[in-house]
Amino acid sequence: MTKAIQQSAEFSVSPATLYATYMDSKKHTAATGATAKLSRKAGGAFTAFEGALVGRNLVIVPNRMIVQAWRADHWKKTDGDSILVLTFSKTAKGARVDLVHANVPEHDHKGVTEGWRTYYWQPWRKYFAKQSQ
Repeated sequence: MTKAIQQSAEFSVSPATLYATYMDSKKHTAATGATAKLSRKAGGAFTAFEGALVGRNLVIVPNRMIVQAWRADHWKKTDGDSILVLTFSKTAKGARVDLVHANVPEHDHKGVTEGWRTYYWQPWRKYFAKQSQ
């Protein structure tokens, strides 16, 4: 088993805005620049990046926490689902998202680790900057 990926990113928006940016299909798509479709219910399915990421919601605590069974389309069939936990909290200047991503296969661990920064945190910064203009 690989080491869990742990990251935090802070933004000048509310925890509710961070949560909605991830869970709302239109906002997720706009913020990342790639098509996403997400159910907002526990047990519901999601896809992101034109179907390159797929899974289902395990636990949803609106504006606070998302837990998903998550996998990439290029993972081997023998690779189990990874578990993604996102928590959203208020900070002095806005909000923070804390990520724990466990059970990512060794062959994609580096790619997923870098992918969160490249495909989520950096584009989100640009998206929120445009929103505040």
